[in-house]
Amino acid sequence: MIEKLQPIFSWIPQVKSPQHRQPFKDKLKWTGIILILYFVLANIHLFGLSPTAVDQFSQLRAVLAGEFGSIITLGIGPIVTSSIILQLLVGGKILNLDLSRHEDKALFQGTQKLLAIIFTLFEAAVMVLAGLLPPSAPELAAILIAQITLGGILIIFLDEVVSKWGFGSGVGLFIVAGVSQAIVVGTFNFLASPTSPGVPAGAIPKFIYLLTTGAPDFSILIPVLATIIVFLVVVYAESMRVEIPLSYGGVKGARGKYPLRFIYASNMPVILTSALLMNVALFAGLFQKIGFPILGTISQGQAVSGIAYYLSTPSSLSVVLTDPIKVAIYGVVFTALCVLFAWLWVEMSGIGPKKVAADLHRMGVQIPGHRSSKTHFERILKKYIPAITILGGAFVGLLAFGADLTGALGGGTGVLLTVGIVYRLYEEIAQEQLMDMHPMLRKFLGD
Repeated sequence: MIEKLQPIFSWIPQVKSPQHRQPFKDKLKWTGIILILYFVLANIHLFGLSPTAVDQFSQLRAVLAGEFGSIITLGIGPIVTSSIILQLLVGGKILNLDLSRHEDKALFQGTQKLLAIIFTLFEAAVMVLAGLLPPSAPELAAILIAQITLGGILIIFLDEVVSKWGFGSGVGLFIVAGVSQAIVVGTFNFLASPTSPGVPAGAIPKFIYLLTTGAPDFSILIPVLATIIVFLVVVYAESMRVEIPLSYGGVKGARGKYPLRFIYASNMPVILTSALLMNVALFAGLFQKIGFPILGTISQGQAVSGIAYYLSTPSSLSVVLTDPIKVAIYGVVFTALCVLFAWLWVEMSGIGPKKVAADLHRMGVQIPGHRSSKTHFERILKKYIPAITILGGAFVGLLAFGADLTGALGGGTGVLLTVGIVYRLYEEIAQEQLMDMHPMLRKFLGD
């Protein structure tokens, strides 16, 4: 069925893949160029947006990597939403795709890109027509939708450029950029706060100012401390792993280890979960607009009742006291979805027991004291990979949920994602530099 979409794919512009392996400097150059373009787009404000517009998704803004009120307000939302839909379809065997095959992987990527463009137009229209991004005049609604759609499509192609010509992915790069900006500004902003003239807006300058006036308020530093704690916990968790000993049959005495990270599914479960919860609020606004508020009620840009309310991110620790049921429901749902998406991501990204066992067997390695067979490899890996996938997914879900409650700068979820993305980006850059210095390693690593 999905094969019938191939003629449409040819009409969608594509970023050409490099013909040869990109040197380290070229990858760094393209990553830097896209990062600059992202910040430029974030500062292009929407023409015709009402000054009374309220950011309903402020708690998820860091994860969505979009700047409210700019043409990239949607951020990576459409990209991640299309990924969620396809993961569920493939995971549920509704779409019979084997992503280890080049043809099926190309079909998956083409379909995801088409869906991302469709969701960009759909989400832009819903946000404007449902009043989440109200125009300053009714006749400007179409222009507002066009601007948001254009920005969303540009983000899709910028992500593709980074994926093919730079380091990591555009999705990760944009999250890191937005969260890092929020942390730096929230910590060190010396400009006066709009709500308190004469008082610096940044946490540290504000604390110093109050200290000099004889009225120190240590609670101001809680978000800064929460950010540091989340950073340290994630770095520690990223270093946790199970190492399976390996020996190389053709080389006597040659030994190695295959590391299985505790956070095996990376940070994708949190990104996918956050995007899914954003869509719940988005559809709540749409249904309310057409007079059928089955998902809850939205008032002044915030969910105030129904499913949308209970699945909106708690803003602070005070919510635990004022509405503990909401906090409990949100925490359970958020964690459960992270576990589900961790399992789907492992199965679809080629790091499940079956695929890893096949790769290790093809490399001619074996586990000391065990038979060298693909079936035996798979049996051993099944003891570890499913367990760490579930535990790792639950861990990142609980950590993101708890970090959001503390009010960490950039959002607890944003800090969690940023540390994980930067950690893996560092490893990729280190590997690229190593291969540039020692070209023979390219053949050994299969590049």
